[in-house]
Amino acid sequence: MTKPKVSGLSLLTIILATATAQAHYEERADVQQFINNMVSKYQYDRTQLTYWLEEVVPQTAILETIAKPAESKTWKDYRPIFLTNDRIQQGVTFWKNNREVLLRAQQQFGVPAEIIVAIIGVETFYGKRSGNYLVLDSLTTLGFDYAPRAEFFRKELEQYLLMVRDEKINPLEMRGSYAGAMGMPQFIPSSFRTFAIDFDGDGKRDLWTNTADVVGSVANYFKVNGWQAGEPVISRASVTGIVADLVTSQIKPAKTVAEYKLLGATPIAAFSEKAAATLLQFDGASGAEYWMGLDNFYVITRYNRSPLYAMAVFQLSQALSTEYSAVL
Repeated sequence: MTKPKVSGLSLLTIILATATAQAHYEERADVQQFINNMVSKYQYDRTQLTYWLEEVVPQTAILETIAKPAESKTWKDYRPIFLTNDRIQQGVTFWKNNREVLLRAQQQFGVPAEIIVAIIGVETFYGKRSGNYLVLDSLTTLGFDYAPRAEFFRKELEQYLLMVRDEKINPLEMRGSYAGAMGMPQFIPSSFRTFAIDFDGDGKRDLWTNTADVVGSVANYFKVNGWQAGEPVISRASVTGIVADLVTSQIKPAKTVAEYKLLGATPIAAFSEKAAATLLQFDGASGAEYWMGLDNFYVITRYNRSPLYAMAVFQLSQALSTEYSAVL
């Protein structure tokens, strides 16, 4: 029997209706199972956890937002969101105000200051737009009412509850993005627990108000994910021959620069012939753009898996570096 097709709009309507109808999460069987797991696996206090989940308000707006992420745009529409004069100038100011800690992070982790600043600029406009959703509301809503990625968000809810216990934070007060990303660098809970560091030695990991911890944690994230100090990131490329045979949807480099050259794709920058690379195509304002990314470009996508995001970070970093050098 052929199942009837459900349109994206109809599916979203069903999801929203379900979330609204199931307002009291702590009463649901799936939430009770989650609570039981937290108690048995992590010795979490059942009464405390049940109380917190009683306070959760389902966020239907989150379910609407996650259905239309910015990364679904084309490059010509995505780029202008982040490559603005205001974001560049504010980034230069942030860099100047935090030059000492950025220099220390660059020396310790090998990650350029402009990359660190660009990440913070793209994520939260240097801390000015870090999100207004209660993280507990966001992760609970997505973990139990967003079927496409429910398993992922339930794991993040688990990590969040462990995080607030470790850090002695009130889980009912922390705010972040619609997807539960927190602070100036927008770390999800599992990233916070893995990569956040106390970079100023005050005994706390504060990614909300402590710029030193933010800078150090972003640099640590990149270092752990394989950033290669002093190595290039990405370059425009000229392409000849059959384009479809060269462009790949695989972000992780799988061919060498030399192999790409033999196939007709040549980076404008002078990359090592032995460097691992990937060839990407973007729909730019003037048509198709071809770019050859190396391992460091792939590392940027570990922060956000979208090539569009990584390109925005890279190009903003270059604009910041140029402008910062001009005002020194």
